[in-house]
Amino acid sequence: MNINTGTTGHNDTDGTTGTDSTTGSVSATDWAAWQASWDRQQEWYMPDREERFRIMLDMVEALVGTTPRVLDLACGTGSITARLLARFPGATSTGVDLDPALLAIARGTFAGDGRVSFVTADLKDPGWTSALPYDSYDAVLTATALHWLHDGPLASLYGQVAGLTRDGGVFMNADHMIDGSTPRINAAERARRHAGMERARRDGALDWAQWWELAAKDPVLAGPTARRFEIYGEHADGDMPSAAWHADTLRAQGFGEARPVWCSPSDTLLLALK
Repeated sequence: MNINTGTTGHNDTDGTTGTDSTTGSVSATDWAAWQASWDRQQEWYMPDREERFRIMLDMVEALVGTTPRVLDLACGTGSITARLLARFPGATSTGVDLDPALLAIARGTFAGDGRVSFVTADLKDPGWTSALPYDSYDAVLTATALHWLHDGPLASLYGQVAGLTRDGGVFMNADHMIDGSTPRINAAERARRHAGMERARRDGALDWAQWWELAAKDPVLAGPTARRFEIYGEHADGDMPSAAWHADTLRAQGFGEARPVWCSPSDTLLLALK
């Protein structure tokens, strides 16, 4: 796949433009193309990705209305924020992440939009919440990210999230949640899912590693991508506990109610109400 980013040279200081060393001209990076390529790569793993986002926003509307203040937790390129603002133009969003490459895409995409701000922070740092612009949020939303954490740090993070969520507010986490009590079902589901992924790969779909190879070759994203791998390594080594574990932990950390509101054979959207 070819991604035309519109860049012809080295990074400038904010990572949003490329400069042609021959002509000195500056051209803007095509952030929309990078967003679309990220979506396609993620959809290779999760063909029902848009469905989980739709249900997530349905529940935001049902519980906190159409003008929420949202914390996009481990926001990546801002996938949740993009869908939030498309559906609820009166919403505001704070995206928080540590990944410099994905944050570069997010910041480039939403540059000039006063409804959106981004914070660089490590969710494993106990003081990460001090960098946020608000003390409380109507909704804290995250997807396909917290499996990077082991159970202990995740439970601690859930306590911090409870502190950030206003009374009557919601937290939602859409992620791979494995029920260890059903090993045969799990094995059959995984085999079916991977067979579908292989068919999509033969049709030209990019996987995670291939997408990052493209980012590493881009004049603007090469530097942030290198820093990203210095921070994270190749991939997660976290845990993927069951939906029941997530619900029990969220209640123990201060939420009044918690349960799945959507699931696929492999993934769950877990909602907790403060």
